[in-house]
Amino acid sequence: MQSRHFVLGAALLLQAVFPAAHAMGQQALSVLPASVGQTNVSAPALTLEQAIGLAFSSNPSLRSATRAIGIADGAVLQAGTRPNPELSISSEGTNRNTRTETAQLSQVFELGGKRSARIAVAQQERSIALGQLAIRRADLRADVITAYMDALTAQERVTLAQASVDLAHKSTDATSRRVAAGKISPVEQTRSTVAEAAAQLELNQANADLALAKRRLTALWGTTEPLKQDLQEPQAAFVQLPPWSELQSRLDSAPQLRVAQSLVTGREAQVTLERAQRIPDLTLSLGSQRERELGRTQGVVGISVPIPLFNRNQGNLLSALRRADQARDDLEAERLGLNQALADAYQRAEVASTQVTSLREQIVPAAQSAYDAAATGFALGKFAFTDVLDAQRTLFQSRTQYLRALADRYRSIADVQRYVPPEAGASINPIEGKSQ
Repeated sequence: MQSRHFVLGAALLLQAVFPAAHAMGQQALSVLPASVGQTNVSAPALTLEQAIGLAFSSNPSLRSATRAIGIADGAVLQAGTRPNPELSISSEGTNRNTRTETAQLSQVFELGGKRSARIAVAQQERSIALGQLAIRRADLRADVITAYMDALTAQERVTLAQASVDLAHKSTDATSRRVAAGKISPVEQTRSTVAEAAAQLELNQANADLALAKRRLTALWGTTEPLKQDLQEPQAAFVQLPPWSELQSRLDSAPQLRVAQSLVTGREAQVTLERAQRIPDLTLSLGSQRERELGRTQGVVGISVPIPLFNRNQGNLLSALRRADQARDDLEAERLGLNQALADAYQRAEVASTQVTSLREQIVPAAQSAYDAAATGFALGKFAFTDVLDAQRTLFQSRTQYLRALADRYRSIADVQRYVPPEAGASINPIEGKSQ
């Protein structure tokens, strides 16, 4: 009688641990979002969009990249300034009555378009700073998505491990009672105890991994405080991935390529500046000279021009030309590297999408069906409790694989968007991978 009551109690426990025990097909997937973000009812779950917003507003590296734009603005302002006039006063002789005093104002006039060339160089430096900021934002967004999904996977692992510990504990109690009743061998009790201990170790490791993953996530918005909120599975965090041909055509908009192109333009502007430096500047001097001994004052006018006999800026011009060639080569190398990286990320996204579809439509429902059958059979006394444990373990593994594949898809899409920014107004279903 006692054994019968335990069997019924165990069946009720299994249904309490997995509310979808009698649901089939698509309902099996509901355990993923339902099990995530519900353990802490005191605080709302942190969404992926909120995590990205926190990183954009508080990440110190992003703030540093923003400062670079202000630095470049100062360089542009300085590049547009003209040379200051120079005032010189000289005196010939020490006798106050016989000395000659000269006051002169000199102004350098830049020739050859030096000022406009300097401004062009500084403006390209500002364009590079803007591009570096865009790269940093894209990288930070991808890093947050990766860290968020790692933490979400760790959180789901904790949920599954806790359920496994609870079920293993009940299994140990049930086995002890059956051993005491003489219905099964004491070996079964040892196996059950070992299984419970292993489940507890898995739970401890899962909790440690979750704490580490959350610390990595919060570090992206510059805080060392532990994250107490749960995480929530994203529903539509990305734009739809376009076909591969369209991605390739949009690769020129990649911030990495824009920076490389700005470097080429900047090096060419530097060549123009070095050529302008070959042209001597004109210095005009105006002043007056007073001869105290003769009691007269006369005007002084002078023009000076350096003679480019030895230094014609030939070395700087040659270096600038070679740097421009190097920048063009770097641009081509960057284009090839980005194309390969984009292809790799796109392929990983496609593979992960196929895995998600297979797990969602076939593997998880099949594991759920097997678990339902085992739980029902155990309640009716047709199966051993170890059969339920095996079915439960298989279901846990399939759900973990599903979440891991979903996380891989998110990471792959994030990597794609490192190089091809998403277009505004589009959306994506991360599970289906189809346009909404």
